[in-house]
Amino acid sequence: MTPPITNVFQSSHGDICYFQWGKAGDGLSVLLLHATGFHARCWDKVVDAFPAGTHVVAVDQLGHGRSARPEIKDWTMVAAATAELVKSLGVTFDIAVGHSMGGHCVVQIAAELPDSFKKLVLVDPVIMSREIYRKATNYSDSYEMVSRRRNAWSGPDEMFERFRDRHPYKLWDPAVLRDYCEWGLLPALEGGFELGCPPKTEGSVYATSASVDPYPLIEAIDQPVAILRAPQLAKDGAFDFASSPTPPGLFGFFANGKDVYLPDLTHFMPMQDPKRIAELIISG
Repeated sequence: MTPPITNVFQSSHGDICYFQWGKAGDGLSVLLLHATGFHARCWDKVVDAFPAGTHVVAVDQLGHGRSARPEIKDWTMVAAATAELVKSLGVTFDIAVGHSMGGHCVVQIAAELPDSFKKLVLVDPVIMSREIYRKATNYSDSYEMVSRRRNAWSGPDEMFERFRDRHPYKLWDPAVLRDYCEWGLLPALEGGFELGCPPKTEGSVYATSASVDPYPLIEAIDQPVAILRAPQLAKDGAFDFASSPTPPGLFGFFANGKDVYLPDLTHFMPMQDPKRIAELIISG
């Protein structure tokens, strides 16, 4: 596809940057919401694999990329800003896609704006077992772990070289990792570059993972929902970001849900095999 047009929407939570390929009405319209710590342009290789003429809107969600970057108090903040954008666009999307945290946000937005989406594709969504929300689980330890991420870089090349042989980035298609690095850094005031999702902001997203119970919202969703699910990797006491957070039976809570289990991929499936994920998004 041709390069996207960059746009900025002023939400009540701050500016939201989004990228648009094509025009609504020319083909299928697809909304893409990324995972925690990522950004809209991580979808570029998936977009490249969509059929010609597909209209795509990929969002730098609140706290990420070129959008406003406050610390996140709960996940309604992230979804609400994107919902305001979706409402302003006036587009009925044929498919709304959310990866990881983005999948949770898609559920929130679909419950609020049911006429905005015809079908949902949740890519290994961070929608955990119902008991976790009932217990009001605290993930403050995740904040401490993620908030210590390195946040000073000479540029995308240094970032790419540092990550390319490290888990889980070494599992990715190198072209996607390049997009992650190229678009994931912003100029720093003191020179050099810093992460588009500041470590403290990313940590705040992880810390509030259980802040919004999605199950009452799921009950209001009638659209077809496909859940692309990776394996839950065996634990040895260490947290593995590549492990799926999605319960195997999640699809059954949706009125029209379908489980698509992908045992050869990980939580980072759009980064590992963007062409295959693009095909599954379109086919549902």
